[in-house]
Amino acid sequence: MSMRNKIMAFMHKKIAILDKEEPYSIATRAKLRQSIGKPLDSVPNVWDIVLSLDDDLGKSATESMYTAIGLYALHRQGKPESMNEKGVGFGKAIAGLARGDEEKQKSVTRKFNAVATSTGFSELAHHARSLVQMLKSENIKLDYPSFAGDLYAFQFPESANKTRLRWGEEFYQTLYKNEKENDNNEK
Repeated sequence: MSMRNKIMAFMHKKIAILDKEEPYSIATRAKLRQSIGKPLDSVPNVWDIVLSLDDDLGKSATESMYTAIGLYALHRQGKPESMNEKGVGFGKAIAGLARGDEEKQKSVTRKFNAVATSTGFSELAHHARSLVQMLKSENIKLDYPSFAGDLYAFQFPESANKTRLRWGEEFYQTLYKNEKENDNNEK
């Protein structure tokens, strides 16, 4: 099984736990939100949900899962349902934020480009957090297992550009599709 598939399987399991409306899940989501932006080694109260007991996946995989699961907990805050939706890639989800007037589209595009041009993982995580907060406010879901896989790929120069390009394709293809639908609805 590829590392991406291992990460995605891990995320599916963890999201299933976090989506339960039970005291443990609710408390864990709160702990994960509080841990965002902090080094994993400084927040032992989230290790039980973040660290894989199956096998050692390595620092890059762990970092991508920790970041994605924390952002998921942020996105899920105050929501009665899961904010995970299979098949809604990062670029596509962010393009959903750009619906509306031209100023909104410019603002979202600028923020999307900040993520896409990030030169390091912590910079990407910082910019992604603000976009996830926007997704949360608009009730737009994201495929978090796939996003975690993307975060993993982003950490390696040979796959970072492919990840950026895929996000860009999703973003601009969805924007174009949305614009075309709006034009058809106005006729």
